[in-house]
Amino acid sequence: MAEKFDVIIVGAGPAGSAAAYSLAKMGFNVLMVERGKYPGAKNVMGGRMYAYALNRLIPDFWKEAPVERCVTHEKLTFLSDKASATLDFQDEELLEPPNSFTILRARFDQWFANKAVDAGATLISNIRVDDLLWKDKRVIGIVAGTDKLEASVVIVADGAVSLMAEKAGLKKFLAKEFAIGMKEIIELHGKTIEDRFSLVNGEGAAQLFIGQCTKQIPGGAFIYTNKTSLSLGIVVYIDHLIENKVEAYELMRDFNSNPVIAKLIEGGKLVEYSAHIIPEASRTGLFTDGLLVVGDAAGLLVNSGITLRGMDMAIASGMAAAEASKLALEKQDFSKKSLSYYEQLLKNDFVLKDMQTFKRSPEFLQNARLYSLYPELVCRLFHRLAVVKGSKKRLFDEFLEETKGKKIQIIRDLIRGLRAL
Repeated sequence: MAEKFDVIIVGAGPAGSAAAYSLAKMGFNVLMVERGKYPGAKNVMGGRMYAYALNRLIPDFWKEAPVERCVTHEKLTFLSDKASATLDFQDEELLEPPNSFTILRARFDQWFANKAVDAGATLISNIRVDDLLWKDKRVIGIVAGTDKLEASVVIVADGAVSLMAEKAGLKKFLAKEFAIGMKEIIELHGKTIEDRFSLVNGEGAAQLFIGQCTKQIPGGAFIYTNKTSLSLGIVVYIDHLIENKVEAYELMRDFNSNPVIAKLIEGGKLVEYSAHIIPEASRTGLFTDGLLVVGDAAGLLVNSGITLRGMDMAIASGMAAAEASKLALEKQDFSKKSLSYYEQLLKNDFVLKDMQTFKRSPEFLQNARLYSLYPELVCRLFHRLAVVKGSKKRLFDEFLEETKGKKIQIIRDLIRGLRAL
């Protein structure tokens, strides 16, 4: 008779590994199935992880995990057609305790999955899960090729385009709910990176760009500093990309050739290119009989404009799924009602609280003026402040002149932004 597992986890990303590590530490028989050749082989993200969630699971994880740099510099750059303006925030308190790290997923995900294996979980890579196994309208396992593997609980952690969540009847895919992220890894000497981003002692920077970089399509761009490379990329809403008939590769090409970006990556070597789907506004049903959905597969992501958080949400949801599975296993009740405890845990923690707080963000961030009018306005104001041609006006007067005929719309956007972000 084939072995039956307590829990099978589909996907060995941060959410899956967090669930597997937690359950293995509790002493349960856990199988984690990964489609890639190894954990992280197919997983893509911009490259920044907020530390709070994982630090609860593995205290001081950064002392052993393959993190790149601790982010102490936050930069926001507005790009117009001919100019740029950057806000630069630096804070040494972001180091103690660390607020966020830049990471490379291929390294980090392998480390995290191996932590779960060391705790007692079983990991099988290079296996595609084709379907769910059902009995009396309850999920009782997975189907992988000709193999049928049974479990009391299945945890789905197979990413934004979750086929398992769709097969469970918990998800439908709409283009307007997703963004596409494109990313390049540019290899550079560590000292060069520190000089260009004003860093010392292994500090890191996260620089966000808004405006011309997306051709006024809702979205943005980023550069994260690694030890000896830069993670550079663009995120845009898929439906707007289609409507504007813009090819994704054009955005990356033009972004790299922008004088502001070209100076930062000069002399670098492109060593990796990737793209992935981001569930910007795509919420999934979280549970059904015998099954829980975590991380990107559940659409657990918060974009507040400045912070794009998915990995900490994934890790926290994996931990919550483990707790819900533990209770179900103890009661031997794997019904939808029993597993609803998972949602309660997410409500009590920061995951669903933050998603509720920023529930208006996805709609507000699709406001086209954020990517056209306002970057141009910021750059024009700085231009007026910098240029001297005889007599000068006060900043307030310059602002009034630049916003002539636009003030009502700006006030409305400001109010909406304050409510959403």
